[in-house]
Amino acid sequence: MWPFSRGMIVPVLRMNGPIGMATPLRPGLSLGAVAGALEKAFQLSKVPSVAVLINSPGGSPVQSSLIFKRIRQLADEHEKKVYVFCEDVAASGGYYLAIAGDEIYADTSSIIGSIGVISQSFGFVEAIKKIGVERRVYTAGENKSTLDPFLPENPDDVVRIKAIQRDIHDVFIGLVKERRAGKLKGPDQELFSGAFWSGPKAAELGLIDDHARAIGVRAADRLERAGRRAAARGDVVATSSLLRRAAACRPVGDPRRTRLWIDAGDALSQAGEFAAADDVLRTARQEAEDLFDPLLGRAASRSVQEVSRG
Repeated sequence: MWPFSRGMIVPVLRMNGPIGMATPLRPGLSLGAVAGALEKAFQLSKVPSVAVLINSPGGSPVQSSLIFKRIRQLADEHEKKVYVFCEDVAASGGYYLAIAGDEIYADTSSIIGSIGVISQSFGFVEAIKKIGVERRVYTAGENKSTLDPFLPENPDDVVRIKAIQRDIHDVFIGLVKERRAGKLKGPDQELFSGAFWSGPKAAELGLIDDHARAIGVRAADRLERAGRRAAARGDVVATSSLLRRAAACRPVGDPRRTRLWIDAGDALSQAGEFAAADDVLRTARQEAEDLFDPLLGRAASRSVQEVSRG
């Protein structure tokens, strides 16, 4: 074996930005733009998984569908599991890409959802009248000038565009139900209304599998249990290490985080690591003050004084 052998590497594919044509000089995500990276990610490693990082507000439904289908095709072809991690936003077409994953994770503050279809334009009829512009349009085909922004809105055009939107929306809804089968927990009227949510609510609705805060809390619980077991057997070095890691995993503002800092500091003090104990306990005292928790504050201050005497 090589002295510096590496562990197995999970390929990571990043999809960032709007989907489809963003601007003429800066095209967005499209199958043509990501095809090579997709192929490489699925062929790169023998690890049975690929990670996809998504940060997209959406865009073209066609390109969203093409990229989704290619990810699933490659996953089936190479027999690999796809893990999706949502960054700032995975909404609309961005969420369409996310459901290509077998499991979807997000940050607590990620924006998830917006399962809907939108078409936007402006009406300039009165504007061109005011500036004295006469518009001349010639078509072959009575519906060729549908949704012309320089003509008054035609009710028949609105009916037509809404019918197209329903068709696209139905495809999106069907795909979400297929990919998240058995996981969705909200009513269709809420899930598919075009609304969007933060990570915790999206997880509650079953749109994603988990979010960072919940993952961190579970990790903190495991580390704390291990730290308490180490304390029970008198291993103060392991106790301080495990409890500090547990505290770091808990969200700021959680009183249990402050309690863990105090216990970790006490363990460091018992191990003779007075400088490290002082740093940890001062952190605990500051957090207790931020929480306006006098009991935790006094406990942290008392431990700091004991370390100082030590």
